[in-house]
Amino acid sequence: MRVAQLAAEQNAVVARRQLLACGLTSDAITVRTRRCTLFRVYRGVYAVLRPDALTLEGRLAAAVLACGRGAVLSHHAAAAWWKLVASDERAPEVIVARDGGRKIAGIQAHRTRGVDRRDVWTRAGIRITSPARAALDVAAQMPHRALRRMLRQAQAEGRLSVGQLRDVHSRAGRHPGAKALLAVIADGPTPTRSAAEDLLLDLIQDAGLPLPEVNPLLRLDGTTVMPDFLWRAQKLVVEVDGAQFHRGAIAKRDDAQRQALLEAHGQRVLRVAYEQLTGQPQQTIARIAHALA
Repeated sequence: MRVAQLAAEQNAVVARRQLLACGLTSDAITVRTRRCTLFRVYRGVYAVLRPDALTLEGRLAAAVLACGRGAVLSHHAAAAWWKLVASDERAPEVIVARDGGRKIAGIQAHRTRGVDRRDVWTRAGIRITSPARAALDVAAQMPHRALRRMLRQAQAEGRLSVGQLRDVHSRAGRHPGAKALLAVIADGPTPTRSAAEDLLLDLIQDAGLPLPEVNPLLRLDGTTVMPDFLWRAQKLVVEVDGAQFHRGAIAKRDDAQRQALLEAHGQRVLRVAYEQLTGQPQQTIARIAHALA
């Protein structure tokens, strides 16, 4: 029962030392592996499911457990855990003590003197770098636009804030990702909900136009409306009709209802199709500039 509870808390994986603490003997562990009630993932780490049935979190948790006490999930692996980036086939990355033990096949170890305790969180029994620290760690590995897109999306989804990014940067010192992260913070990582919104916001900034409010919440006739971009003084709303949110009959009906409500309250609504945004960016910016004028 104790083993099952522990596995449930740790995404179906347990360390040998934890099994022994639960009262199992070495012989009992061997018997369970032979009977396929435990499956070896790494040396000293077992799953209660077949390894190919583990979730992403289970696989990453196994890597941390394999690296021993004090290990911390980090870099791309931590960013994937927090859903800042998509998971890929790269080896899980784990921060271990500089004098930490042996290398483990299939795990990329980052050896360091330690991580600030404020940047280490615990989830499902596993130590993991915070979302902001994960962003700092991957910042040196990502192109500027990709990093900015990631951070804008994370803000829109409530996974990160500018304050958290500034805080982790203030303690970054000579960290390889510090310069790249600062460039995005200084650039103003405004939260956007899609790559299409992100692209249009870049065009607006590059053209030197006044910056809009991004995804503001408006309360109109008892209904909450969230336009893509709003210039409040000019009473101008720009909606980006990208594939993610504006395709399909239901989405188009909702768009029409939202536009009618905005226009009924004195807003001018300019719609930009994704094809126009990518194929005719200068024309798109000219339309917005004309509407602002």
